Amino acid sequence: MTAQVASIVLSAAFLHALWNALVKGAGDRVIMLGMIALGHVAFALTFIGFVPVPDPSAWPFMVASIAIHWLYFYLLNVAYRLGDLSFIYPVARGFAPVLVALGAQFWVGESLPIQAWIGVFSVSAGIMFLAQGAFGATMSRNALLAALAIGATVVAYTLVDGLGVRASGHALRYIGWLFLSKILIVLFLFPGRMDRLRAQSPRTLLIGFMGGVVSGTAYALVLYAKTIAPLGIVSALRETSVIFAALIGVIWFGEGPRARRLLSAVAVGAGIICIGLGR
Repeated sequence: MTAQVASIVLSAAFLHALWNALVKGAGDRVIMLGMIALGHVAFALTFIGFVPVPDPSAWPFMVASIAIHWLYFYLLNVAYRLGDLSFIYPVARGFAPVLVALGAQFWVGESLPIQAWIGVFSVSAGIMFLAQGAFGATMSRNALLAALAIGATVVAYTLVDGLGVRASGHALRYIGWLFLSKILIVLFLFPGRMDRLRAQSPRTLLIGFMGGVVSGTAYALVLYAKTIAPLGIVSALRETSVIFAALIGVIWFGEGPRARRLLSAVAVGAGIICIGLGR
């Protein structure tokens, strides 16, 4: 893995944890997710006029990605209503690299070396340690199921977009048109919720919109990295965001128990790094 790929994806990891924290901290998460989708559209509009339409072979991947992201946004709203950021985020993101690496091995021919398997076990151990309290009084079974469902959508769109951006012929082609399509999410969420939209303060709306720009930037960096590095490695390194999310959850939201969440996040992050470096 080159330093260029590592720096690009680590930057995306921090930005991704940051915008998830914005969603978690929002009073009305549906409106916040709509503003984030609007931020994606605005991000695309800054360059969409300068890039051609993606190759037709990429369109099926793009359509599939739109549907998966729609489900992903819905599950985020549900999960952050049920559980803490420092629990939901590591579980949702932690097992995704394992499945992405395995999926890429079967579909794209990317193999997993021994060092990467060590990372797999570290990720699994970290998640199990984090989820110890999932069925206790402070964490519901539904929160765990929602986090796992988010993880499944992450695996799905990671593989779909990884193949789609390669088929498009140019990263910006795929990124621009994919983000522009998020206007469908905005049109679905806002028209029937105008009273709730107007009830939000300008500051809240601006935070949501800028969260969308941040989110779009993060995912654009990841999609670009997928054109120059294996899917499994990019996905693995990106999920170091679990460390950022755990720190944000503990420091910003005061979530606990601190020791378990921080230790499990470190274990997951260490495993992910092993996966990413196992080449």
